[in-house]
Amino acid sequence: MTRRLTAALVVAFLLAGSLAEAQRGFRGGRGRFGSESGAPPRLATDADRDGKFHICRLMYTQVRQQNLGMGWGTDYPYAEINLSIRLSELTKTTVAFDGARQPVHLVVRPTDDALFQCPIVIASDPGSAGFSVDDATRLREYLDKGGFLWVDDFWGTYAWESFASEIAKVLPPGQFPIKDLPPDHAIFRTLFPVAEIPQVPSINFWRGSGGETSEMGDDSAGAHMAAITDAHDRVMVLMTHNTDIADSWEREGEDPRYFFQFSPNGYAVGLNSLLYAMTH
Repeated sequence: MTRRLTAALVVAFLLAGSLAEAQRGFRGGRGRFGSESGAPPRLATDADRDGKFHICRLMYTQVRQQNLGMGWGTDYPYAEINLSIRLSELTKTTVAFDGARQPVHLVVRPTDDALFQCPIVIASDPGSAGFSVDDATRLREYLDKGGFLWVDDFWGTYAWESFASEIAKVLPPGQFPIKDLPPDHAIFRTLFPVAEIPQVPSINFWRGSGGETSEMGDDSAGAHMAAITDAHDRVMVLMTHNTDIADSWEREGEDPRYFFQFSPNGYAVGLNSLLYAMTH
């Protein structure tokens, strides 16, 4: 582990305790707004076009149920909040904060004009998504214009095949095949060295299974990162499969054991991906 990474993770853990108390009141099942915490989506507005960095969450239409999945609101909003804080602390990126010094994270639908103001869009539980013709058209426009879609927290063969069939409506596989990224790809070394994609289980699964990491047994035995690239090899769609990278951010302050086992590597993947998206 490099000296820079070690120092960064010490800073992250020192701050984790304060975040835990703020988050404790928002746990539990899926809320009435569709988010995991029950928080309403913070939809993007014209006022958010302030030239600062915002992490955007894709609010898609859920058309199927995946194992342990909760639709578009899985890990929302604390994954975005915590990752935004770390990005502001560990890089010189000008992250948007509100008057209460909370990161301004945004929710966008595929057909929203605000989508084109998002340098990166994250979608959780993407195997549950269904894209209409209009959704696919707008997402294709966004990606062609330099957009970056990162899908995370989908497990096993069924979820993989479900998302592959939906993203094929956006980027036809004959022209835009899905392929695993080689270990020397820039995304593995943009800020921190990442030797392999960590398999991060949800904290509830991890606790209930006695520390297991594969949420679907043999069908999700290995985590991997795949992508769809453009003609210049720029990643347009990033896929972290058989892992819940966002839970390593969302749950960082809840259990020191979980933090030390999963959050350092999860943040390394997250920050590398954000910086790659903004520089390519």
